[in-house]
Amino acid sequence: MEELRKHLSKVNVPCGNPPIYKDECVFSYDNPETPTGLYVCLQSFLGFGEAYVREYAAKTGNNVFLHIKRERKLKEGESNEVVQADEAGPERKITRLAIGVEGGYNETDMAKKYEIKDTYSIVVAPQIETKLPYPDPELPMRVTQAVEAIIEADSAIAKLEKATLSGTWDGEVRQASKYAENLQQLDNGKKIPPAGWQCEKCDLTNNLWLNLTDGSIMCGRKFFDGSGGNDHAVEHYRQTGYPLAVKLGTISADGKSDVFSYPEDDMVLDPNLAKHLSHFGINMAAMQKCEKSMVELELEINQRIGEWSVLTESESELQPLAGPGYTGMRNLGNSCYINSVMQVMFVIPDFQRRFVGSGAEHYFKEYPSDPANDFNIQMAKLGNGLQSGKYSSIAANTLDTEHMTGISPAMFKNIVGKNHPDFSTKQQQDANDFYLHLLTMLDRNSRNQFNPADALKFQLEDRVECLASRKVKYNTREEYSFRLPIPLEQATNLDEVREYQEREQAAQASGQRLLNRDIVRHKVPLQACLERFFGTELIEQFYSTAIDGKTTAKKTTRMATMPDFLMIHLGKFTLGEDWVPKKLDVSVDMPDELDLSVWRSTGGLQAGEELLPEPAAESPKFVFDENFMSELLNMGFPQEACKRACFHTKNSSLEAASNWLMEHIADPDISDPFEVPNNRIGDGANQQFVANPESLAMLMSMGFDERQAVAALKATDGNVERATDWIFSHADSIIDEVPAAAAAPVATTAAAAATSNYRDGSGKYKLVAFISHMGTSAQVGHYVCHIRKQGEWVIFNDTKVAKSQNPPKDLGYLYLYMREE
Repeated sequence: MEELRKHLSKVNVPCGNPPIYKDECVFSYDNPETPTGLYVCLQSFLGFGEAYVREYAAKTGNNVFLHIKRERKLKEGESNEVVQADEAGPERKITRLAIGVEGGYNETDMAKKYEIKDTYSIVVAPQIETKLPYPDPELPMRVTQAVEAIIEADSAIAKLEKATLSGTWDGEVRQASKYAENLQQLDNGKKIPPAGWQCEKCDLTNNLWLNLTDGSIMCGRKFFDGSGGNDHAVEHYRQTGYPLAVKLGTISADGKSDVFSYPEDDMVLDPNLAKHLSHFGINMAAMQKCEKSMVELELEINQRIGEWSVLTESESELQPLAGPGYTGMRNLGNSCYINSVMQVMFVIPDFQRRFVGSGAEHYFKEYPSDPANDFNIQMAKLGNGLQSGKYSSIAANTLDTEHMTGISPAMFKNIVGKNHPDFSTKQQQDANDFYLHLLTMLDRNSRNQFNPADALKFQLEDRVECLASRKVKYNTREEYSFRLPIPLEQATNLDEVREYQEREQAAQASGQRLLNRDIVRHKVPLQACLERFFGTELIEQFYSTAIDGKTTAKKTTRMATMPDFLMIHLGKFTLGEDWVPKKLDVSVDMPDELDLSVWRSTGGLQAGEELLPEPAAESPKFVFDENFMSELLNMGFPQEACKRACFHTKNSSLEAASNWLMEHIADPDISDPFEVPNNRIGDGANQQFVANPESLAMLMSMGFDERQAVAALKATDGNVERATDWIFSHADSIIDEVPAAAAAPVATTAAAAATSNYRDGSGKYKLVAFISHMGTSAQVGHYVCHIRKQGEWVIFNDTKVAKSQNPPKDLGYLYLYMREE
């Protein structure tokens, strides 16, 4: 007690709602349930595992901690046995297509079957083994007040959860239909019986919808797995225009019925449903739900559809694994895309060298004041957590949700997604987009230290030949992801696919559906994807400096460098003929060994080739194609976004521009005013860049010199905010010797000098990991990853880590290959 009194000046009583890290250590995944408990500093309110307490106290002088030890015991009458979904009580059964909300999947539901007891004590470092029990009337009032405030306050992680809850994915959020208030109902004398319904156009007796205008009963749409109806209800809407229909069998006294609005193309609320039903003789107060709602059906389909069961290997007897490198990650609400990407990233030795073991300790020993918001520390915390094996174990029912181990990446998700319009939410996101975002964050946080993303960085070389003059030009571009197109017309089983599609259409016409196991996917060889990517592309309306006019050119792409690790991104998300984004359900047989040597560039200008002349000072101005602009605007895209799309695709085609928009529609500056860089066509803008004077002045007012400002604006297409970040992360690469007057060509010179920064070697690779997506679009569904460890494939499905029996290598989305050397 005397030792405690010596440090009272370092004890703070929380006020002003500061973040309190009482759930988890800021450097590790130790928490109150860890055998050694958690230590919360009474000065900074940071939480620490026992391994960091003494060193932190010695470094900062903050010696007083609240020690929290938590024990969890089953409540009387509860069992550790896993309850099947059909047997689960109303509290535990998932009834909503949602994560993190009542009725959806929620980890906190498990707490309801346990008694949780927290034991508190006060410790003074370095003698942390001496624990002063709390509460104790002998404790100084300041300490008691501090502890009381900490116990009562929401933890920092709980606050983060509340802050992102508005973005929680919920398949049941519905709005009142604008057609409900003044809905027309025909006085046709029709009365609906309480049972015995059948579609008026076929013999189906389930998935029936009652049109609230004329009382017709028709079957619903066919689901994406082939089940459902024959589309008679929607055909009836197309013929009549009657907007609202309610699903029979879902009508209940509580008003939670499935109402669909055809013109709004969504599930909606009908505030006047009772009145609308009574028009046809239905007493809603007396009705009971007797059929699955659309949400329940979608949940069921998602769990049984072939792609899901194959990718998660749900039909295999999986053997759980644990230990270093076999630690799972908890799903925080559609965070599976983060979990899958990060598991794969820490396969790469460069990531382990910087963020694991001694690399992690390099960051931890600094003990900064706000480690929870330090990107490098949270990367190191995650890397250590995944690779140490401390937080994984094998117990009975390890692969069941209620018995999961693993780590909860809440602090990491907060720092990597902070202020990002997509990754700060709980909505599902595209794994490739997150992968590229992560590498951007790494670049910003790698000043004066090696960047592990260099292992993934490579150069592509584009050769453009003017067909009028036969002169050429070469450009190189930096990439981290190798996106391959999938030419469906090159599938090896086109006859089988055509036959399957005919059988499927025949089944639909007769009101039946084919079994999931009978599905026939396009089988496209990887070689066909590579040949499409590296093949010759014709460029119409190419401005040739050799003839001083527009002509046709041909473009080919080759690998200028071969990275240590190559991330191949299969272009499965595309636009359908109706311009609606869709996912290609396709099989691409990805080999264990891949040789790209044949696609290596020959190294720029070859003997007998002549370079295209440099563009003159005044080149033709870029003019936006009016037809393309009009079509894109009619699709609903913002005007400035349409300008960007036409410019970056060089007015090549409407399809190219719309594809560019779909890939970049989430860019934060997509709707900002767009100016054509230097008002030139295509790559000419990249050669002679002139900075916007206002943007240049703004950056120079921040203390950057003209040379830095011009280089940054050139590298970021004139975006001031991104240019600021670029300067901080590229300060060492800006050449000091170049005078400001020659600033325009600086980036070109620097880029040429930086070619040596690319790793290179043979073009032979081995597959080491792949990430799979299940679902119909990038914004819904689920991600899992498979990683080859010690010659065997391992599946990582959030917290579930197991030996893979049937790795679905042909159904992946992102593939990581390691160069053989």
